[in-house]
Amino acid sequence: MAEFEESVSGFKVRGDWVDAVEHGERIVSALRDLGEDENVTVDSEALDEFDEWRPKSHERIHEDVSEKTADKASVEEGKGEQEGVEPDEDLQTAGEKLAESYESLDEPDEAVDKWGDSLDHVARAADSAGRKALRAVEGAVYRNVMTQIAPYYFDNELVSANLKRVGRGDGPDYVFEVAINDDDLSIRVSNKLADFEEDVDRWHVDTEKETEVVEAAEGVEAPEPDQTADAKTTSNPE
Repeated sequence: MAEFEESVSGFKVRGDWVDAVEHGERIVSALRDLGEDENVTVDSEALDEFDEWRPKSHERIHEDVSEKTADKASVEEGKGEQEGVEPDEDLQTAGEKLAESYESLDEPDEAVDKWGDSLDHVARAADSAGRKALRAVEGAVYRNVMTQIAPYYFDNELVSANLKRVGRGDGPDYVFEVAINDDDLSIRVSNKLADFEEDVDRWHVDTEKETEVVEAAEGVEAPEPDQTADAKTTSNPE
């Protein structure tokens, strides 16, 4: 049976995988409902980002959630990457600027400008290459090391969340905690969650439309179509 706890640090549930999935769905639904109120501000882009990261019924924690967490934690793109410029392109441009500077030696000010442009492109190329290398190492380190000793986490301006597995055996528990970073919005979410408890008899977990995907991910046969809405999946997402 799921254990729900609300505190100043956030909304936390402990239970099986579906309990964790339901918890994420409820919070996303609460935020989306509040976002429709013209008097409440909810960053829709940040919410979509969290909705993408949160655990899904067809996913595995050590594969899907791990990969999404590593991607979110990776080094942000530099100016060159944001503009779609590869390091070798910047180096080529730097060489061209340097060549142009030699042609402008009779005009010192113009030559200095060319040298400055050349150095800027060299620096940006080094920045892009360094970020790419660090991102590759960081992703590998996170997937292979950090997720073995730390919870899977997510953080943006809207929410801060962490998910971890606790217990062993055939029926491990998961602890999923989500904090709303704005105190006023957190109170509104709390009220929404309370409304869900009163108004919703049974929460229907969103599942993949393609049953073959579910079967491949979980190693079980999908229920018949008329049973899907009411069945609570208890398979181990490991």
